Amino acid sequence: MRDGSVEGVDLWKRFRADRRPTYVQDRLGAVADRIRGKSPPQWRWALRDVALHAEPGASIALVGANGAGKSTLLKLLTRVMYPTAGTVSVGGRVGALIEVRAGISPQLTGRENINLTGSLMGLPRRDVARRFDDIVAFAELDQAVDRQVKYYSMGMQMRLGFGVAAFLEPDVLLVDEVLAVGDAAFQHRCLERMRQVLAAGTTLVFVSHDLAACEATCSEGVWLDAGRVRAAGRVREVLGAYRESVEAGAELEIRGGGPVGVAGVQVGSPDGVPRTGGPLDVQLVLRGEGEYRTWLYLGVSEGQPSPVFLLNPGRELLLPAGETRVCCSVPHLPLPRGRYFLWAAAYRDWTNGDELLAWQPVARFDVHGPDLDASPRSIVRLAPVHVESTWTVER
Repeated sequence: MRDGSVEGVDLWKRFRADRRPTYVQDRLGAVADRIRGKSPPQWRWALRDVALHAEPGASIALVGANGAGKSTLLKLLTRVMYPTAGTVSVGGRVGALIEVRAGISPQLTGRENINLTGSLMGLPRRDVARRFDDIVAFAELDQAVDRQVKYYSMGMQMRLGFGVAAFLEPDVLLVDEVLAVGDAAFQHRCLERMRQVLAAGTTLVFVSHDLAACEATCSEGVWLDAGRVRAAGRVREVLGAYRESVEAGAELEIRGGGPVGVAGVQVGSPDGVPRTGGPLDVQLVLRGEGEYRTWLYLGVSEGQPSPVFLLNPGRELLLPAGETRVCCSVPHLPLPRGRYFLWAAAYRDWTNGDELLAWQPVARFDVHGPDLDASPRSIVRLAPVHVESTWTVER
């Protein structure tokens, strides 16, 4: 098998589901269930007939909800565990970062961990020494490389683990969601390093919930759902299918409990359907327990709390007791086709006042229009914004 090749055929993996009960009442309940013939299943399947193929130099993003089987698949590729059925073949040296402390001994120093990992990967000591300074510089451990890792902060351990995995020139690099624990600067450096190892011919399998990072780093994608492959192919198409599934299953829940509540919401446009570049009209009916002077904020997101953009009337509003209708109009909607959520919040003060209405999604709406422009490799898109533009080329 060529170095850098990854092959998984008909992979099945199961785990025991009947953990031993801890309390007497649990044991009695389990006995009663068995008497009634309602014994729980002995096994649960984490992977079901999964296939994965990567040529040397390929870059694959694994996406899916928590518990879909992504980390289990990575552990099969690293031989941390073995499949219940099926075969796994990985050619060459494997660098893996599946969790923050994976492969890092807290009792050893940073220097000793680097040398040990290099030896386990089959690298001669001189090759590890040649890369040592680059690893230390990336991890920013110049003053701590001879200190035991158990005295490192979580961020220092994260930098050391990724530096060791990525700078010892593996033929296959496996990276799990652990990048989420780093700050923005560290994430940028990690993504840049992954692009460098890809350019050098390393095969990358990348697990992340950051779909923008997946699209910017990988050319292929695999969507796992409940242990099965729902879609596989070009990363943009796979991510699009995954997004549509998440949007279709998203539930809208308006929370109460504050002095100001949401009694009704309407989101639309003059022709009834919000469109890219067209107007968007929002009518929000607020119900107050008393009279409040408040700063109101509206935001639009793809579902997560972080909005694509925020709207504010720019002044304090007087909300009398009872119901008040507040209207907002956006003349040119800068969003591509897709499903979005309207969020709202109200505060007593502009900067740091008491919370009258907690930041929460209050409506869901669809936008019709063109798809979001494709993002080139190496550029992580922060928000789905559509901007009309006119281009000319002159000689």
